[in-house]
Amino acid sequence: MRRVNAIAISLILLACLVLGGCGASQTEDVTTEAAFEGTLRLLNIKSEVSEQIGTLASQYEKETGIKVEVLNVPAGVDAQATLKGYYLSDQMPDIIACEASGFSNWDGLLVDLSDQDWAGRTDAAYVDSAYGTLGFPYTTEAIGLAYNANILEKCGVDPASITGPAAMKAAFEAIDAKKDSLGLKAVVGYCAEPENLGWSSGNHLFGAYIDSGLSRSDTTYIDLLNNGGQLDTARFTDYAEMMGLFIEYSDPDLVVDGTYDDQVANFASGKYAFVTQGSWIGATLSSSDAYAAAGSFAVGMAPYAFQDGMETILTSAPSWWAVSKEGNVEAAKAFLQWCSEDSAQQILVEGAGFISPFKDCKYVASDPFASVISQYISAGKTSSWHWMDMPENLGQKGIAFAYQKFAKGEIDAAGFVKEVQKITTDWYKKL
Repeated sequence: MRRVNAIAISLILLACLVLGGCGASQTEDVTTEAAFEGTLRLLNIKSEVSEQIGTLASQYEKETGIKVEVLNVPAGVDAQATLKGYYLSDQMPDIIACEASGFSNWDGLLVDLSDQDWAGRTDAAYVDSAYGTLGFPYTTEAIGLAYNANILEKCGVDPASITGPAAMKAAFEAIDAKKDSLGLKAVVGYCAEPENLGWSSGNHLFGAYIDSGLSRSDTTYIDLLNNGGQLDTARFTDYAEMMGLFIEYSDPDLVVDGTYDDQVANFASGKYAFVTQGSWIGATLSSSDAYAAAGSFAVGMAPYAFQDGMETILTSAPSWWAVSKEGNVEAAKAFLQWCSEDSAQQILVEGAGFISPFKDCKYVASDPFASVISQYISAGKTSSWHWMDMPENLGQKGIAFAYQKFAKGEIDAAGFVKEVQKITTDWYKKL
């Protein structure tokens, strides 16, 4: 992590003021008024649930008498630039919000929350190797091989059996044999188009190589990657074989030139048995007429099991709440502890539609993927998102193009291994 450079921040803020591109001057939602004594200030960067976070604050005040002022950062506004503005003007919120890349801006300025009760009830906290548990998770998302449970049932495929490459191939073959009678366009909806879906292949799917089957704290393969771009050749070769299977059974109209919308829409309408997207597509399914017309089928998520015995999906919080050392630390800790408990979890899960990262949460969101993800979390069968520790743009602007070459048939599985190795090695040489 690195300490905030005040001069650099000042330049950023000057540019923001001139261009009107960030900070409090752009929106009435974000205020720079100093906190009143006895009031906690919380930065919310998920504008789509600002109303529900407001309800959360009101409930806390009702139960404790402590007022929580929610500072909403509208969609499209740079939350880190807004935070830096608060910091420079001595208006730092008591509780800030950060994505993984944002923590590097606040070296030494955040409270270690390792001793908090909630930290032992979740696997999704943001943990820094040098500074401890810094981030409180308020929702979680999952990466895995999403599936249409109805189709798998009709084909006699037990998704719980997909914990290795042989079982995955057998499942694909069984579904492919009934593809026409079921009205499927393809077994798998996989897209390797790099310009618009590089984030999917280069980050999320590559992340399966990094973490599938591992404990959440196991950093073996991200450490190897970050040591000059090295790959574990044996593990990555097995992974490449799985990607070859996806290509073989994918929709030829999607795999090279398709779009995210095509991919999700065809899965929603029952045209694919599997789709290589994460739990975030649940909201799209819920609001889709095509999904309703297809019977609002049950969904699930299988591991990216490219080696035998892989039983985990990859889960993480997309962002976290953290406590500023300059704020009301003890009061902020108490609020976060309350947020992990019953009344707050009900608001966050049932109201905001979040998937709880806490193993003992009794509430389940209406999202189609919520129950299956909750089951994986409760069973302790999750791996982490260490792809977030890769250098910026390596996945989306680098590795993703190897997936495209593989999908086009320009290289085979062995060539894919060599191509990715070349991309990663060259990338790290330039750092």
